[in-house]
Amino acid sequence: MKVRKIPQRMCVGCQQMFPKKELIRVVRTPEGEIVLDTTGKKAGRGVYVCAKRSCVRKAYKEKRFDRALEQAVSPEIYETLLVDVLEDE
Repeated sequence: MKVRKIPQRMCVGCQQMFPKKELIRVVRTPEGEIVLDTTGKKAGRGVYVCAKRSCVRKAYKEKRFDRALEQAVSPEIYETLLVDVLEDE
């Protein structure tokens, strides 16, 4: 049997590659709304961040989500991420 390739994505916080399923996706929908994508299948431009508070904080501080999504991200999205993210540094 053929071995399936596992999709890899880069975390915007730490800039490391991880399997796609280990990361949290934030997406800008075609309507311009920015939401968390728990399924990983919503239409739109996606950005991935690993499940560490330090990565979310670094991405917020350096406005990496804003640049990747080409739109300003509201602080509520960051707060939701920090509440949903379980792992500590």
